[in-house]
Amino acid sequence: MTAVFDLAVIGGGINGCGIARDAAGRGLSVLLLEQGDLAGATSSASTKLIHGGLRYLEYFELRLVRESLAEREVLLRAAPHIVWPLRFVLPHHTGLRPWWMIRTGLFLYDHLGGRRILPPTRTLDLRADPAGLPLRPDFTRAFEYSDCWVDDARLVVLTARDAALRGAHIRTRTRCESARISDGAWSLILSDGSDARARVLVNAAGPFVSSVLSSVVRQNAPSRVRLVKGSHIVVRRLFPHDRCYLFQNADGRICFAIPYEQDFTLIGTTDDEFAGDPASVTVTPGDEAYLCAAVSEYLRQPVTAADIVWRYAGVRPLRDDGASKAQEATRDYVLELSGSPPVLSVFGGKITTHRRLAEAAMVRLAPYFPGLRGPWTTDAALPGGDFPWDGATALRDELVRRYPFLAPGVAGRMVRAYGTLAVDMLGDARVWADLGQDFGAGLTQREVDWLVRTEWAVSAEDILWRRSKLGLRVTHEQRETLRRYLADSG
Repeated sequence: MTAVFDLAVIGGGINGCGIARDAAGRGLSVLLLEQGDLAGATSSASTKLIHGGLRYLEYFELRLVRESLAEREVLLRAAPHIVWPLRFVLPHHTGLRPWWMIRTGLFLYDHLGGRRILPPTRTLDLRADPAGLPLRPDFTRAFEYSDCWVDDARLVVLTARDAALRGAHIRTRTRCESARISDGAWSLILSDGSDARARVLVNAAGPFVSSVLSSVVRQNAPSRVRLVKGSHIVVRRLFPHDRCYLFQNADGRICFAIPYEQDFTLIGTTDDEFAGDPASVTVTPGDEAYLCAAVSEYLRQPVTAADIVWRYAGVRPLRDDGASKAQEATRDYVLELSGSPPVLSVFGGKITTHRRLAEAAMVRLAPYFPGLRGPWTTDAALPGGDFPWDGATALRDELVRRYPFLAPGVAGRMVRAYGTLAVDMLGDARVWADLGQDFGAGLTQREVDWLVRTEWAVSAEDILWRRSKLGLRVTHEQRETLRRYLADSG
């Protein structure tokens, strides 16, 4: 018998998973379909920031900035294992934006979003502050302000897991081949040969939103999508402190240099028009050269392509608002509702505002579900996030006391990945050998089995690059061993 759902969501990125979670928590039956892995495209290729978007103030996107600023602390409280505060150092470049303009923008940034946890902006004398040591000596003044870091792919996976715990059906590696109206509902044919029915269809396919509308739903897109490629590079750690840098570029863009995975620095991003297949996006030598030059303009020690240990690129599906430059295109989201039975299509958005986007989606869909429960996600923790926002260190220390065979670095990684669920994953282990086969970099058979069983991991890439970033640390031989284990146990 064909299963019938209230809501079928196409797309397992942050917006699709956020809508599925919100809807499931309101009592709706939900099916989420993802053609690949969760966060397999744009949602794992971000700059990994929960931020208000300081530069959006230049384009007077005050509502988007206000909403984003408020969401920083909501997400920090909901997921303190994968979201944490960072301080950003913005050196003043005398040839670019004037000091007074930046100070005015940061005053608004401090006060628009109802900040309570994050500390305010302050000025730095780079000649005396340690943040000035990695910089060229001609940079003498800077502002320091607050935003947050996020493990973007884990945010998606944990959002999906919360949706599943509330009853949603999460189907990865399952493409929706066609969606047709039949007897007042959507009839879906899936790539595994099964079918399903839904009262409402949500198209949250990210950069594929237009192609889903045209080839799956057979409708014209009500809004145009502007595809913008963002490229990032990772190098060995460039500076010893735990603050980030925001560098202004002469072309009007900005570039971040962010402490990453303890031993590395993440540099990004670019904003380039993209016209190809989003599934085939790559970092080009030109992208690498641009990012190296952008940070080398500020650093005493230049960064070159030879320093790169990893690179990644993603395509942002922005609503085409007619902006002349890619970096000026709005990051705001638009929800287009059409047809009967309805299809709700998601255009644009950013990872910071995914929860608010999901609430807005439910407002649009509420007329189709009389008696629908109200908003609930503002104060709800994601799985593993039920501890104080500043409690990760204490949780790590407690994990080491409970499992004394864990090295502090491994325990810290487990807390940052699983939060309070690290204990569930480690179970009754008494010695390291109890965790089974060791795949390197602290990754064991028990953790791999946990990821397969509870987080929809299938491949070595799922585990090494999206459920974790251990791909930066394991050897080729260890990666192949993991692949063979997954193939044999699958």
